[in-house]
Amino acid sequence: MNATVDVEPMHCRRIETTFGRRSDGLFEIEGRLLDTKAHAFRRQLATEDSPPGTPLHRISVRLVVDADLVVHEATADLATTPFETCRGAEQSLFPLKGMRIGPGWMRRVKNLLGGPMSCTHVVELLGPMATTAFQGLAPMRIARINASSDGAERRKKVDSCFAYAAQRDVVARLWPELYKPKEPPVEHAI
Repeated sequence: MNATVDVEPMHCRRIETTFGRRSDGLFEIEGRLLDTKAHAFRRQLATEDSPPGTPLHRISVRLVVDADLVVHEATADLATTPFETCRGAEQSLFPLKGMRIGPGWMRRVKNLLGGPMSCTHVVELLGPMATTAFQGLAPMRIARINASSDGAERRKKVDSCFAYAAQRDVVARLWPELYKPKEPPVEHAI
């Protein structure tokens, strides 16, 4: 039975990330977060309601990285926040300088910036920004994988995700030498 259920909009969070090449040879990742309410709401410590659609959070984070995804700059702009003191978190990203975006990135970020060390929403943005950086550099990585003569780059790619699983068609077609067909189930005699 499929009954139609009405849903009343209450809160909207928009996250947008972009990646681009800079004229100095580095790359820039920007993440933006916007929170709005569909109804009037009162912020804590406020004396009056905010109208519907008024931003609760309007935050942007910018990372400058090299082709190896080492962070050269990390800045935040907390344009709209629930409390004025939140803007102090704009200065919290300095520890990211010199870190490499890669495996364990979010664990390291949370260790450095979690809890009272930074803004929760700034930390949240750093996850999608990292995956955006990987996607931004994907054409360079693919060219490197395809140009690799020893296969090391290809072996690292195999089993890195669902599509690149050793037993799947993508690996069979791209790199037949690394393809490992799935073993048929063993039937036991009773």
